[in-house]
Amino acid sequence: MDRMAYAAARATIGDSEFDRDTAVVARPDEPGTYDIDLSPGWTIIQAVNGGYLLAVVGRALRDALPHDDPFTITAHYLTASQPGPAVIRTETVRAGRTLSSGQASLYQTDAEGRETERIRVIAAYGDLGALPDDVRTSATPPVMPGYADCVGSEDAPEGSGPVPGSTAILDRLDLRLDPATAGWAIGAPSGAGDMRGWLGLADGRDHDALSVLLAVDALPPTAFDLGLKGWVPTVELTVHLRCRPAPGPLRVALTTRNLAGGLLEEDAQVWDSADRLVAQSRQLARALLA
Repeated sequence: MDRMAYAAARATIGDSEFDRDTAVVARPDEPGTYDIDLSPGWTIIQAVNGGYLLAVVGRALRDALPHDDPFTITAHYLTASQPGPAVIRTETVRAGRTLSSGQASLYQTDAEGRETERIRVIAAYGDLGALPDDVRTSATPPVMPGYADCVGSEDAPEGSGPVPGSTAILDRLDLRLDPATAGWAIGAPSGAGDMRGWLGLADGRDHDALSVLLAVDALPPTAFDLGLKGWVPTVELTVHLRCRPAPGPLRVALTTRNLAGGLLEEDAQVWDSADRLVAQSRQLARALLA
């Protein structure tokens, strides 16, 4: 990575921390290849958040493909990513008139100097704004208190929660949890496997399709509501985007209904301020039972 060229390109992105920290820079001599400096600001404990990683790779695919919006994107997390330089290699699989498909992998160099694949992604992109506006659904927005009646990290007692201390990502989010799903923070998880909350970005940037990729993995894991503690690493994550979100915070609802063999599923629904279902996701994660 040419770090001076990367820093210069990143400086032109604008005021949003999310946009700067997901900025990718194309290598002029390697079509479809991008450099990124993964920011330590989006870490949980020491690992880079999976939703942030998906947004980074999603941005590279958006640049490589002829369409802007991910319709469906699936990631397999192969090894834990660390803050610092990474390279993304993309491949256009098919470029159609209304839908294009591509794949990408993000690599980092390990302590022994070997290039290691961290995440592999396949996706279909199109134009969310061109989709018809008919809606036929039985899905309804999550029932939860208003933003002002939900709780943020500043409301938690000192030293509470299953992860000691604060995590860097919380400083970059405007996250307010439904009190009914926040009992784990004071040692009283409900056991239902639910997590709900309002989600914005701390710098006030409105959500778009790429930040929705972050949103599906930005809340505390449902494992906390099941009474588990510690890191819950993602194995696979698939996101379906249905429309571009309206301005304002998102409502995110996560549910887990089955934990078996040390693995759990986590289903997410993401609703915007206009009461539209903008995204759905499912991930498979490892549950650390100790």
